[in-house]
Amino acid sequence: MASTKVKPLGQRVLVKRLDEDETSGGGIIIPDTAKEKPQEATIVALGTGKNEEGKEVPFSVTEGDKVLISKYGGTDIKLDGEEHLILSESDILAIVE
Repeated sequence: MASTKVKPLGQRVLVKRLDEDETSGGGIIIPDTAKEKPQEATIVALGTGKNEEGKEVPFSVTEGDKVLISKYGGTDIKLDGEEHLILSESDILAIVE
């Protein structure tokens, strides 16, 4: 099966959330319904960009960057059976180095 290609539009980015550990510090397995969605993600694709006054505005992030994202921002989508998120570049809080 060929992988689905998605190119976000404008100042949007496609990210894949990083998996959180499914076990607590004491060894208790946490069910999916009790877990919060992770706020760390990896940039998968950048949008088409934005022009202001005829000048292209560059993105602050690049593909492959590990970032912290807003807890409630973006739209969840499934690509090839894997969960991804499309969000505005402004919903990215920081780059994790």
